Amino acid sequence: MLRRRCQGHGGGAPIVGGGRYAARLSVQRLPRAVESLDKPYIAAVNGAAVGGGFDTASMADIRIAADTATFSINHLRIAGLSADGGYYFLTRILGVSRTLELVMTYRFFDAQEALGIGYVSRVVPAAELPQATYELATQIAKGPPVTMQLAKRLIYRSLDQGLDEHLEDVEAAIQINNHTEDAKEGPRAWAEKRASVFKGR
Repeated sequence: MLRRRCQGHGGGAPIVGGGRYAARLSVQRLPRAVESLDKPYIAAVNGAAVGGGFDTASMADIRIAADTATFSINHLRIAGLSADGGYYFLTRILGVSRTLELVMTYRFFDAQEALGIGYVSRVVPAAELPQATYELATQIAKGPPVTMQLAKRLIYRSLDQGLDEHLEDVEAAIQINNHTEDAKEGPRAWAEKRASVFKGR
């Protein structure tokens, strides 16, 4: 799945009204939906990703930025909090110390710094961002869909697992994967020195 994200829902504006579950019934619906996605989720950031826009970019599996992009998780600037899981996702990308520094200073940083700290995986000239993102999505789309879904689940689950639990999940996933046609096509294509043709089954 390819989504282009820039400025988001309110840039950290406080949620007013709606009672105790206002956030759950509004902005928190997005991170819950994103977390359940089995397909790869790509954010192409062009311009300023600020507050809520920064949070939605953080939800993506892979982030590509234009060289003119800027970033800030600036909710504290207006004495607000990230209500949509921004802290949760950013901590998993950058770790606790780096996340706390960016949250508590709410400073802006540019695309090159975002690349240097590992927030984005690639920086390209702004004019090339759509094409670069399309090419990445196309490359990913050629892969074996079921195997990619399993790999994505294993990677995210491993963040909250010990090694033994992760290896048990891997073993179960291998059993599922081994029953797919794609798991037979991959080695066959390799042996025949041709590109694999995966069908998602």
